Amino acid sequence: MLISLYKFILAPWLLVQGKRVRSQTPRLPEPSGERSGVICGEKPPLRVLICGDSAAAGVGVETQSEALAGQLVAELQQRFPMRQIEWQLWAKNGDSTAVTLTKLHMKPAQYFDLVVTSLGVNDVTGQTSPAKFRRNQQALIQLLQEKFHAAQILLTALPPMHLFPALPQPLRWFLGQQARRLTRELDTVAAVNHACDVLDVSFPMHANVIASDGFHPGPVGYKLWAQAIVENIEDPHG
Repeated sequence: MLISLYKFILAPWLLVQGKRVRSQTPRLPEPSGERSGVICGEKPPLRVLICGDSAAAGVGVETQSEALAGQLVAELQQRFPMRQIEWQLWAKNGDSTAVTLTKLHMKPAQYFDLVVTSLGVNDVTGQTSPAKFRRNQQALIQLLQEKFHAAQILLTALPPMHLFPALPQPLRWFLGQQARRLTRELDTVAAVNHACDVLDVSFPMHANVIASDGFHPGPVGYKLWAQAIVENIEDPHG
């Protein structure tokens, strides 16, 4: 493919730029705060799982209340004020789809009404092929549905890496192309699985939306993400 040719031609340059980005970009910590909780309510519980990588873990903000988990719980409370909300966060900075899949195999079986995943950026930087990424995502969905009885799965599309301000050209262009390829694989997988959709979130590359490292969402970015999730929830209990 053409992208493989570009990779071969640009390889020395991409390698140098990649090393420079890793050495110069600040490595932000995961935020402090609870990673599970229950919001009491009178109606049946809405059981939510967020799993995946550093963005799912909330890197880019200081506390979980500002991160995806906290913002999502707040949005769910507004939409379903009478529902009990039970939520868990299983995410770690640096995790790829394959690593997340392994970790899920080690978790005890549970029931979730909604599972939101954030995976793919580390597959891009780890040079996971689109075919392998597709197979891993399919295995992930199957595990979520069979072991964790996920009623709905939202696969978050990869972020617009071609716009990341922390990445120099041509590395930015190359990683952006890879991210787009993996998002297309998410579309392919979601299309053949029941109650599974790809969530494409619009993240404007503004200082108040993106964190100081130029990679992760900031508080506004996480809020936009949480709002997009709530808008796409299919809840038979309302």
